[in-house]
Amino acid sequence: MNTIALVAEDGTIDFLSHPRIDSPTLFASLLDSEKGGRFAFHVEDGAIAFRQIYLPDTNILISRFLGDEGIGEVCDYMPIDGTGRIVRRAKAIVGAKRFRLSVSARPDYARAKPTLTPVEGGVCISWTGEDGEAQAVTLYASFPLTISGEDIDTAIDLKEGEGCWVVLCPGHPDAPPICERYVKRSFARTRDYWHKWVNRGSYPTFWRELVVRSALTLKLLTSAEFGSIAAAATFGLPEVLGGERNWDYRYCWVRDSAFTLYSLSRLGYYDEAESFIHFLMERAVETGESGLQIMYRMDGGGDMPETELGHLSGYDGSKPVRIGNAAYKQRQMDIYGEFLDALYISTKARGKPAYAVWEKISRIVDWLSHNWHLPDRGIWESRGEPQEYLSSRLMCWVALDRALKIAQTHSLPGDILRWRQERDKIQKTIIDDFWNPELGAFTQFKGSKTLDAVVLLMPLVKFINPRDPMWTSTLRAVRTHLVRDCLVKRYLNTDENDDGLGGEEGAFTICSFWYVEALARTGYVADARLLFEKLHTYANHLGLFSEELSETGDHLGNFPQGLTHLSLISAAIWLDRSLNGDKADPGYFEFKMMEDPDGIY
Repeated sequence: MNTIALVAEDGTIDFLSHPRIDSPTLFASLLDSEKGGRFAFHVEDGAIAFRQIYLPDTNILISRFLGDEGIGEVCDYMPIDGTGRIVRRAKAIVGAKRFRLSVSARPDYARAKPTLTPVEGGVCISWTGEDGEAQAVTLYASFPLTISGEDIDTAIDLKEGEGCWVVLCPGHPDAPPICERYVKRSFARTRDYWHKWVNRGSYPTFWRELVVRSALTLKLLTSAEFGSIAAAATFGLPEVLGGERNWDYRYCWVRDSAFTLYSLSRLGYYDEAESFIHFLMERAVETGESGLQIMYRMDGGGDMPETELGHLSGYDGSKPVRIGNAAYKQRQMDIYGEFLDALYISTKARGKPAYAVWEKISRIVDWLSHNWHLPDRGIWESRGEPQEYLSSRLMCWVALDRALKIAQTHSLPGDILRWRQERDKIQKTIIDDFWNPELGAFTQFKGSKTLDAVVLLMPLVKFINPRDPMWTSTLRAVRTHLVRDCLVKRYLNTDENDDGLGGEEGAFTICSFWYVEALARTGYVADARLLFEKLHTYANHLGLFSEELSETGDHLGNFPQGLTHLSLISAAIWLDRSLNGDKADPGYFEFKMMEDPDGIY
């Protein structure tokens, strides 16, 4: 929970930001196979089949190498001890195996030249970053390491049952070096930590394994140090192959974080919510009257200038490769609704919020009650002209509604009368200004004729009754214009809806899970279950999702994507309770299967 490494099926770490998730990369061959750098540890047999699994209920990864002459495996994990280390353990399971370790560190987004120095038990890799700061990592191993120029390249032969290890440690050489005892103990402690964390949660009866994997993924995106939550682990992975929609998602979006807290809270995890609320309240004091930017660095900094790494070729030639994100300067009014909704869920379990926290929140709500009508860039961060977006108007309603409920439930002070008046005014403007009778649906922005999958949130946030004719008509319009089987686009690029970027993006997986939940809430439980289970087949071999799916079913966008996994959790919980007939949940409605002569499908 400092950073995240991506491990390919062949045992290569091809992406790692160091030392934090939003720091410069140490390995990035995922974005440039020649220049990016890699950390490979694998069996060196001829014909090999790969298989990867997580140890159940953990974030410990097993990469298995299956050959004609036996089996070898590499076990990867980051110890839960705050050190920021990566431990890689190799073992010959069946038959003797030769493993090869190849390390090509390319620090600071491959802009810095590394220097390799032998030390006791390993090799120190040092460099000077663009900021002039001297940095280093030290690689320790249970076998001798061979330096070849700027790289490490070593082979080791293991007999059946034998093992070896290599540990990447931030900073200069440790004293004493890493030893066998540390490797064994850190594995046991890391395994036990994840088992205990999972056991604290309350999971649905159906699809438990999928929900656990999504919850573990969301937990990995949290910062143990700061309480912030990253939107995704990567930058530069394209939404359109070969195109310009390549963004840096390694930052803490208020929206994504709030949605994450909502999902984790539904599973019974509240510590993460309290840590993030503390993180956000500190930011609210720092950043002006409205109290919030739309996103922050993981350490809480508010400056994320967007620049291009012209020296990197990009994933499958997708350029430019960007770091930073200019969207941090945007106004996005929806963030208040997502945050207040997550806070409301948290207070239902943890009780009355601290008065100091409520003071700051009430000031934010006061500001919002005067400014909810402001045009902005919407939930999808359009780089076109500001509009009055449905997503923003809807979530402003949510913010005021949840603030009222928190204040009334816990007898907290606030301008209750004004909040209620403005909430009701927002509801009327949505009905009057965003309903298009020709389309038979609520539209993307005020006065438009285009659809946006964000309308699927309307019953999910309890803005509209799922049996309301305006809603069922909207759901049909979404199916007609945005849905293909279980794949849902967030919107269609038209002359009226120009997001300022070229290329036709794929289906947004979060919208697919929103669609499933909206179907279930509207009464189409059997159909929702079918589509939910079909969506699982688009996950990768470990049950992980990126942001989008292409026309050919390939993953697009940054990975793993928190929004996708949190929407999976929400849909699974609703479906599970619908199938189990659980009426204890205050959000539960009982619907009979609706007769639809035209067929939702």
